[in-house]
Amino acid sequence: ARSFADIGDIIRGKDLFRGYDDEEKNRREKLEQKLKEIFAKIYDDVTRTSTRGKNVKKLKDRYQDDAKKNYYKLREDWWTLNRQKVWYAITCDAKGFDYFRNTCSKGQWGTQGDCRCAINDVPTYLDYVPQYL
Repeated sequence: ARSFADIGDIIRGKDLFRGYDDEEKNRREKLEQKLKEIFAKIYDDVTRTSTRGKNVKKLKDRYQDDAKKNYYKLREDWWTLNRQKVWYAITCDAKGFDYFRNTCSKGQWGTQGDCRCAINDVPTYLDYVPQYL
């Protein structure tokens, strides 16, 4: 099973788990390649289309990447910008499960049967969990 933190690590290119066997390793490599393709398109959009010619140099400098075109900085920024939407998408219909703690907002409100807080905040105890091998 994958946690929200694992999803963030995979998107940001920081997941330490590479697979138990060759089949799993091949699936992980295929996923990583697909993410590179997706972020290459996002990079092109950010540095060409969406800027309308403004700040192109600044954005290209910010997202200058390694020779393998992993787009790690862009992936970090994308995750920071979209993690709330990802959380909402994966929990929008998750009701009545015990996987999550029934706490939100420093104990002021509970999750009220949902797997997310009523104010749609991402519970911080599910994010950036250290990985140990």
